[in-house]
Amino acid sequence: MTTYDLIVLGGGAGGLTVAAGAAKLGANVALVDKNHYLGGDCLHFGCVPSKTLIACAKKVHEAKKHAEQFGMTLSGDPDITRAMARVKTAVAEIQAEDSDDRFKGLGVDLYKGRGWFISDHHIQVEGGSPIKGKRFVIATGSSPSVPQIEGTQNVSYLTNETVFDVKQTPKRLVVIGGGSVGLELAQSFARFGSEVIVLESRPTLFSKGDEAIIPVIKEALEEEMALHFNVRVKKVREASNMKIITYEQHGKDTEIAADDILFATGRRPNTKDIGLDIIGVQRDQHGNIVVDDHLRTSRSHIYAVGDTNGQSPLTHTAGMEGRLVVRNTLFGLKGKVNYNHVPWVTYTDPEVFQLGLTEQEAKEKLGEHFRIYKVNTDQVDRFITDRDSLGLVKVITDHKGRILGAHAVGKNASDWMQEVVFAKTQGYRMGDLSHIIHPYPTHGAVLQQSADLYWRDKLFDGVLPKLTEKYIQWLR
Repeated sequence: MTTYDLIVLGGGAGGLTVAAGAAKLGANVALVDKNHYLGGDCLHFGCVPSKTLIACAKKVHEAKKHAEQFGMTLSGDPDITRAMARVKTAVAEIQAEDSDDRFKGLGVDLYKGRGWFISDHHIQVEGGSPIKGKRFVIATGSSPSVPQIEGTQNVSYLTNETVFDVKQTPKRLVVIGGGSVGLELAQSFARFGSEVIVLESRPTLFSKGDEAIIPVIKEALEEEMALHFNVRVKKVREASNMKIITYEQHGKDTEIAADDILFATGRRPNTKDIGLDIIGVQRDQHGNIVVDDHLRTSRSHIYAVGDTNGQSPLTHTAGMEGRLVVRNTLFGLKGKVNYNHVPWVTYTDPEVFQLGLTEQEAKEKLGEHFRIYKVNTDQVDRFITDRDSLGLVKVITDHKGRILGAHAVGKNASDWMQEVVFAKTQGYRMGDLSHIIHPYPTHGAVLQQSADLYWRDKLFDGVLPKLTEKYIQWLR
């Protein structure tokens, strides 16, 4: 029996990063994945298909909007099956980068089938023999979490794993859950012609986001869908080929009918039935694997990355964790994971960008010892020329100008806010952003204007203006 230097359980973003990185450094690596194709949830059910659908829906929306603005007429209804065909094409093209042949070429031994621990150093692969490893990385991802609501067992519904197989646009779609996944898909279907109703249990959108972004994105989304908050869904049933949803809001029960229901109520880690109890790997009450700052589990030779540890359920986070784990497992390093510089984007239109501390979190940590620099996008020439100027940027710093958080709503915010991610990660201060020369006109100028506010505070408030005034008078 071959003893591998490293066995990776799960072929999603985190697992593939670990397997490829370790193999390139000369380790003897095995990768165990239960799915026919590598790539995990992000490639097949998450980031890639959803962003493709979002792009299709945006083209449809802009065609309608601009036709009206320029006196043209559009005819016909958008065909969502063509959008879903584009989804499958995009997945297939990216799948080529995550192919079995690529990883075999890197020297990774692939084992296809469900795998589970049978001892501290052995994994059983379904339909095969056990394999032995010195160290392990668990990267089994997550699955949609559907709440235990009366009637769900008797009603067909959609999740992010099935929504991309729809054959026609539902006339009315009820989305249960107003998080990133729910809002992205809700807006996409609205733009293909669905009447969309979002039922959210919390009192507002982005309850953990900065308070400045919430009214802006809420106003934009309410133009395309109905948003209901403080909702508790009590029951679902089918009648006359329709789904009937009963929900409670402010003490009153309401029934609505829909052609389809989409559950976007969070995710649960795929940590069940992989033998963790057998080997004593600790999990929390939600099934997340408990890890330390080095991403080690309660068994020091076993690590967990991505959605399995519940720290930050994002593809780019899984990649970051995977790179750290390669260094720690192969070289015995004790690098610590740092989530302070991980951005989070919701790809609605306009997009919502979040990084670091919110204003409320800054108050809790620093009292009044922080600064806020905010610019509305309707003050930036490029947004004005695009005639798409709804949005804002808000940057939070300490009193020395070190960036603590940055939040934005606006067209393509995920692109032009990368500058502040770099600045925060590398320890640059707010004033440094003011020195960057942006081509005119660009969307990124909104960050430069934010940084200019920093210098305005420095130069025109406090003692400095008085000193410069005396110097100028003396020079005369």
